[in-house]
Amino acid sequence: MIRNTRRICLMFACALFASTTSIATTTTAKDVGHHYVKLAHSMFDDARETAIRLDRAVNEFIEHPNATTHKQAKSAWIAAHTAYSQTEVFRFGNPNVDDWEGKVNAWPMDEGLLDYVHADYQYEDGNPHANENIIASNIAINTELVESMHEKAGSEANVASGYHAIEFLLWGQDLNVDKTAAGTRSYTDYLQGEACTNAPCERRAHYLKVTSTLLLQDLDQMLEQWHPQTGSYAKVFTQLPENEQVNRILLGIGGLSFGELAAERIRVALIANSQEDEQSCFSDTTDMAILSNTIAIKNIYLGQYETIQGTLIVGPSLSDLVENINSELNQALIGQLESSVMTANEISQFARSGEPFDQQILKGNKQGKMRLEKLIDQLRIQTVTIEKVAEIVVANS
Repeated sequence: MIRNTRRICLMFACALFASTTSIATTTTAKDVGHHYVKLAHSMFDDARETAIRLDRAVNEFIEHPNATTHKQAKSAWIAAHTAYSQTEVFRFGNPNVDDWEGKVNAWPMDEGLLDYVHADYQYEDGNPHANENIIASNIAINTELVESMHEKAGSEANVASGYHAIEFLLWGQDLNVDKTAAGTRSYTDYLQGEACTNAPCERRAHYLKVTSTLLLQDLDQMLEQWHPQTGSYAKVFTQLPENEQVNRILLGIGGLSFGELAAERIRVALIANSQEDEQSCFSDTTDMAILSNTIAIKNIYLGQYETIQGTLIVGPSLSDLVENINSELNQALIGQLESSVMTANEISQFARSGEPFDQQILKGNKQGKMRLEKLIDQLRIQTVTIEKVAEIVVANS
């Protein structure tokens, strides 16, 4: 099983940005960096707000486990992970995000670490904790345990915390009994007493609550770091030379576009024809994360973001810089970004209509494969254009 590297750096991008010596010192470039920090803070604020809603839904589900509260908790998870997925555009170019991200969005996971699994489930070769089943053990479940088990023995497959641990605890494994359905864990896995299925239900509920609480704490940390006035990383970022600020922005959108999204998240699963290599394999919502990623890349380039409250934030952007240098190239990239968002939206529409990502990647699904290959090509092309953008900015420094 191929595991997520989490610190992808495009070879051409690394070489290019490492050789960058200066970018024209202009007020516009400085404003782009300051607005980028504002966008980051707004996007992480939405991620935190939706995680708060998830935590409340988890509390309600644990206190009153039934089909309705279970559905509400799962809906809250989808909204929370969708909002978080836009913040992934700040990876690859910002060390604070790269060092932190593994705690909140690590995948794929050997879910047998946490709870019961089907007898033939696939896990990482040589992982000594792949069938640990913490929930069925006698060890005390608390924050310290969860943090100590995360990536235990150096294996990234040992995912003990974050969105996908919560996802598994809510949905369970997707065994594809129904090809159009996600994981089928019942709310009865959280009932108390004799009504409990797959005991121990009380420990499962406790583990779910601990991971939800940890997720909020991790998001609080990142939100604080990006606060435009008081954030520790915001201060570091805005005090960097302007060329380095722009480099980090470009690394973020370039790294997410090709190395992570096109290659790791789509191509790997497509080649393997395996749901084990899709990101949100328990809830069958990989398509929504893909769409959020493409939207985020476009938003950062255009310097815009619409909050979950419907407020549109617009300001100085990379697009503004490039427009002043080479309008044709700028418009070309905008068009490419819009096209990739449209294709990702099409993939998501099929998924929401009963053809989830794990069915679109199957070898016999020609139309699904065509859609995914189209998006991979679009992401590759726009990443090449991002490289050209970096080159002209350097050339006009």
